[in-house]
This record gives sequence, C-alpha cells and structure tokens, in this order.
Amino acid sequence: MANGKEGTDQAATRWKDEEYFYPSKEFIAQANLNNKSVFDRFALDNFPNYYAEFADLITWFKPWEKVFDSSEAPTWKWFTGGTLNVSYNCIDRHLAKNANKTAIHYVPEPMNEKTEHITYQELYVRVNEFAALLRNTAKLKRGDRVTIHMPMVAELPITMLACARLGVIHNVVFGGFSSSACADRIIDSKSRVLITMDAYYRAGKLIDHKSVDDESCQLAADGGQKVDTLLIWQRYPGKNSSPAPMVAGRDIVVQDELKKYYGARIDPEHMDSHDPLFLMYTSGTTGKPKGCQHGTGGYLSYVTAMAKYILDIQPEDVYWCTADIGWITGHSFIVYGPLALGASSIMYEGVPTYPDAGRNWRIAQDLGITIFYTAPTAIRALRKVGPDEPKKYNLKFKLIGTVGEPIEPEVWRWYYKEVGKDQAAVVDTYWQTETGGFVFCTVPGLAPMKPGSAGPGVPGIHPVLFDDEGNTLPPGSNKPAHFCIKNPWPGCFQTIWGNRDRFVNSYFGTYNRDRNSKDWRDWPYITGDTAIEAGDGYVRILGRADDVINVSGHRLGSKEIEAAALTVPEIAEAAVVAIPHEIKGAEPELYVSLKPGVVATPDIEKKVADAIVFQIGKIAKCGRIWVVPDMPKTRSGKIMRRVLLAVSTKADVGNIMTLANPEIVDAIQKMVNK
Repeated sequence: MANGKEGTDQAATRWKDEEYFYPSKEFIAQANLNNKSVFDRFALDNFPNYYAEFADLITWFKPWEKVFDSSEAPTWKWFTGGTLNVSYNCIDRHLAKNANKTAIHYVPEPMNEKTEHITYQELYVRVNEFAALLRNTAKLKRGDRVTIHMPMVAELPITMLACARLGVIHNVVFGGFSSSACADRIIDSKSRVLITMDAYYRAGKLIDHKSVDDESCQLAADGGQKVDTLLIWQRYPGKNSSPAPMVAGRDIVVQDELKKYYGARIDPEHMDSHDPLFLMYTSGTTGKPKGCQHGTGGYLSYVTAMAKYILDIQPEDVYWCTADIGWITGHSFIVYGPLALGASSIMYEGVPTYPDAGRNWRIAQDLGITIFYTAPTAIRALRKVGPDEPKKYNLKFKLIGTVGEPIEPEVWRWYYKEVGKDQAAVVDTYWQTETGGFVFCTVPGLAPMKPGSAGPGVPGIHPVLFDDEGNTLPPGSNKPAHFCIKNPWPGCFQTIWGNRDRFVNSYFGTYNRDRNSKDWRDWPYITGDTAIEAGDGYVRILGRADDVINVSGHRLGSKEIEAAALTVPEIAEAAVVAIPHEIKGAEPELYVSLKPGVVATPDIEKKVADAIVFQIGKIAKCGRIWVVPDMPKTRSGKIMRRVLLAVSTKADVGNIMTLANPEIVDAIQKMVNK
C-alpha cells in the first residue's frame, strides 16, 4: 500500500492492497509490446503525435494529413484529410494472403448443431451480397441510419460490415432488449429500416424475436418514426421460426431476397476519417438513452491497436470475447478490432452455463482458444455453478481478460488459478461505451497484475483525479475521487447523436474553465466513476459516482462492500444497495447468493458481516444481509440493483418481464417483507 496519511473519512474506502502477479516468461516473449520504452514514447509530452503509430495499423485510401484537430473542441477529429473504409480494413485487405483463414467461428447453442467456420473469403462474399441488398432493396445510402436488433448469430457482424461498406451508420440494439427499448433507439436515430432475426436460442429455448420487433415498429410509428422496411434473417433458412405473420409491403425475408444478389460486389465507400461509423446507445434503465456517435478512422485505429497491444492477438491465436455484440465490447473486440487484425474470432449464440457449467470450457478446448475475454458477471456465474469445471478440460490460455465492471480480488484469484492455470496473463480492462476501447489496463508482459485494480493508463492515456472541490489529487493519496482523463484519444466518441450540449456538459463540462477554448488541456474527460489511485499508478474503480454511499459523512464505494462479501468462501454473488437512514443519511443493505450445495444459515450472515468489518471497517456494517436463492438479472447476466433497491425500500419494482428470471423478484419480496 502506498504510504500517506489517511483522513478519518477515507478509512472506509481503503481496501487492502493486493500483491503483484507476474505473467510467465513465455508470455513476455510473445508480447506485441515487449520494450518498456513504450511508456516514454507515449508520454504526455509527445501527445498527440504518438497516435500516428495506431493509424499505421490500418489501410488508408488517401493518407491522412494531420494527427489531431481540436478546432471544434471537445469534438476531437483524428487523422484529418484521410479516407478509408472499415469493411475494407476488416475483410478485403486480408484476402491476398489469408482468404481461407477462418474469420469467425460461430457456435450455435444447440449441441446438435455444428460450428460454422466462416473464412475471410466467405465473409467477403456474404458482406458484399448483403450490402447490395441494403443498397438496392432497402434503398440505403451513405449517411443513413439503420437499426439492427439481432441476437448473437453470424449474420450480425455480416450486417454491420455491410453497413460499413456502404457508409450507412448502424445502430445495434442488444437482442435481449424489449420492443420499447428498440423503438426508442429507432426514433432517436431516425431509422426507417430495422433488421432483425425471426428467432434465436437462449438456455435451450427457441425464442420468438420477430414478434418483439413487430411491436418495435408499432411503437416507433407511435413516436413519429415509421419503419418502412423490416429485414428478417431466418434462424433456419427456408423456415419461419416465429409465429408472427409477415406484413405485406414492409417485411422482407433476407435469405429469399439475397438470391437476387448472388455474386454481387460493392466497392467500399471512401469515408472521411471523422465520418460516423455507428451509434451505440447507453442502456440505462431510466431516462432517455444517449446515442454515442463513434467515428471511422480514430475508432478503428484505436480498437485495432488495443486488440494488438493489450489483448496480444497474434496471427496464430484463436480468440474468444464472450460479450454480446449489442454492447460496445462486442463491437470493438468481437468485430472491428480482431477482424482488422485478420484474427480468428469466436461467436457463441447462447448462455455460458447451457446445458451445463462446462460449456464454455468445452468450446475453448475444442477450438483451441488461446485468448479468453469475458465479464466479471460471467466469471462469478461460472465460479458459482462450476467452480471445479475448468480442471476437467485441457485449457491453454496465454491471456485471459475481464471487462464491464470491477472484478473482486477473490474472484480474480479464482479466474487466474482455475481458468488461467496460474500461467495466463490477466488483463483487467477499464473502459466505457464512450471511450470506444481500453483506457486503463496493465500491458501484458510489461507490467505486473494486481487483483482488483485495472492498472495504470494504457500507453497514451493519462489520468487525473479530482476531489469534490476540483483539486487534483496526487497518486498515493488513497482518497476516493472523480476519475478523469487529461488528454483526448482516437477511440473516444465524437458526440451524443443530436445533442451536442448534453455531450459537452456531461463529459467535459465540470472541470472546464473556458467553454471557448480550443486547447485540449482545458477539456479533461469525465468518466463518471470514482476511483483510488495508488502510489504505483494503479487505479482501483469504486463504481459510479452515484453509487457511492455516504454513511454518516463517510464515502463508501458499493463495489468494495461487495468485494468484501465475496471473500467468504460460501458466497457466489453480492449486491449492495443504499437505504435511506434518518441518522446516518444512508445505510448499506446487502444481498448475497450462495454457491451450489451451500445451505443458508445465520452463521453465513455473520461470516459476511465479519468479513466486511475486517476488510473495510465498522463504518461499512450493513443494516441487513439477505441470503437469497438468486439475484434478479438481465439476460446478459447483469444484476439489477435497482430492483433490489425497490424491494428493500418497498417501492414499485417496475417492469421486470425482460429479466432472465423475473420469478425471483417475488421470492425475494416475500423474504424481505415477511
């Protein structure tokens, strides 16, 4: 732990610092970045010119003229004057040498369906033919927006790459989102074309999806945006897997229509570097979703560099990111980053625990996966239902990663030991929808790993932490602070679609002193998270600024309480909510679920309570600890803390039918309210 005097109001946020872990020497020999001089090369004094290295990783039709343009601050422009096409970079440029290399291994959920191995040549053919359909049948052109509401099937990246080929801005909506959420995004993006699939598998069931998007079209029309074309991919070509009827004049079955375009080839549109590539809407449960607009040249160069330097994807690797393409992780590190590198990327349709907890590890063994990148949510689930499963399989990961939320040190150690076999490098990546790619993470092979810490900034990213008064806190202060980034980077989003004022105020406004300034130094980026920076420069994320619980004037990060609970061996998952308290202001209340076979007893509650006091202090003592059979979760596995808060405060839990397990809410309510 870094030295430094600790104020009384900071004791609650001081976690036990963790020991360093070092990757194997064999891994260091493979690392793309194998010289520590990289940190000198990417020092802030060399900004922005060091990002030219990232631009060199991709192919330009017309060379760029200037690395960075701040004339419309804080809407940054990267590699101005250059033109390129993302689809060309992800497919065409690999054909000369790697046409028959597998681009996408697609694994269906049903065990009796074979894995589909799509080569770069086949991807080229399928993307071109679908691009012809989009242009000629759907009448889409450069600059149009199209909404895509599809599950994890191979046709999804094909659809995205076809849009990119035409310069059409795609807006992918997570397949598990409701018709209302999809309609909101159709309306905001002004999409007149919606692309969907009739059905998909989830936990062994064939889910009707077309009916959802029939309703999306109706809701969008009610909101003033008509969908005149609904393109429907069939899960089983030639067969309707949804009972929803076709709507004449609007609905088109893609596989039938594609017969018109056999052999079609579409020249890739020459896009300006700063032209929009896609919109990715934040997925908040309340408030209007924000359409984060990502550009072309800056974004592609950044995710390609991060896939190469941080995920260490080499030509011989088989790489699996288990995220859903409906989130930014899937855009950046299933589709665009890996394919721009010419990698072999895995897609899996279903849930990681179907039909059992060994499914992920069988896929990894069968396909010879060397890099595995997943979310702490999935790691906790796999640890809960099959803690010993990885031992049963011949797993040979050189690198394993985490994404999406802080990972508790206890869960990190299980991941490293059981999945990584005490050998794989672990990259705990911190980033956001808005950042496009990684901003904090250890560089594998160059920097040691520390459980629970995202690490320092990736090369080129320089942090700054501000207290509530806007003062800069030095590394090692061990005080929770507002986590910001000093400098721009190419992967950062360009604006909020249709609302630049919201973009400026939300992400740059707080610490800006001059709204007219064109100097990037006046525009630190606001992550919205709180963090602690240790003396070694490693950053530990405490959670969203609004997730901080103020107990009698002491600021507690909700994530640190959950991490403390997970040090108890019987606990599989933990979720804390803040309950109003007339004396303390707020008090944490904790929900925990148990590992399989563990019986709930009062002794377990005491163990958890003792662990929190031991790890953090008495100030973090929870008003109640509820041992529940399961947590309410989204279909992507995220614990819905807002539902738990509603249960604890006896408020309306809202619409829970889109949850993966809505029945659990009633069971928890009965437990809490008895």
